Amino acid sequence: MTSRNLVRLFFSTLLLGGLTAGIVGFIARWEEFEHLFSPFSTGEVITTFLWFIGVGLIFSVISQMGFFAYLTIHRFGLGIFKTERLWNWVQLVLIAFVIFDLVYLRYIAFGNGESILPYISLAALVLIIGLVVAYVKMKQTNHHAFIPSLFFMIVVTVIEWVPVLRANDEGWLFFMLIPLLVCNAYQLLILARLNEKSQKELAAKKSK
Repeated sequence: MTSRNLVRLFFSTLLLGGLTAGIVGFIARWEEFEHLFSPFSTGEVITTFLWFIGVGLIFSVISQMGFFAYLTIHRFGLGIFKTERLWNWVQLVLIAFVIFDLVYLRYIAFGNGESILPYISLAALVLIIGLVVAYVKMKQTNHHAFIPSLFFMIVVTVIEWVPVLRANDEGWLFFMLIPLLVCNAYQLLILARLNEKSQKELAAKKSK
């Protein structure tokens, strides 16, 4: 990828993460900030919105660090396990392990005798979004991209999400999760297009 497209990816993902967090923040943390709308306080709403955007920029940076870390890990995985098939099986095992832990460990830590369904629902949400994005990526490129994409959308997203998972604040859970999922999906789906564009730009330079 050319440096220009790399910078474009960075700033577009940064902007997407900020705007997503700005919108999701009011929804996910409505109970904390609903007083700003009754009566409507323009200054405080704008200030809060900008604060949400600022936090979203941090989420975006975390997402991008995870994305480039995974690209490196994926190459290492292919090298260590020699065949793509074996590496895919390893990724599937890790996906299952992370989904199980996302339900079981959180329920053990925070359940306090309540229903396990909310914990299952949250894990199911991550799984469903991961499956949808992986399917779109597969259609965009080839069937070999499905499992790596699913691994990235589930395992890497959950790792990025760990600080908030430990706090177990419902408002923060969704406030961080949605921007992470949006940024991760965007990077995953835009990568092929940017790589193709970079190849064309490099070919055009060579032909001059």
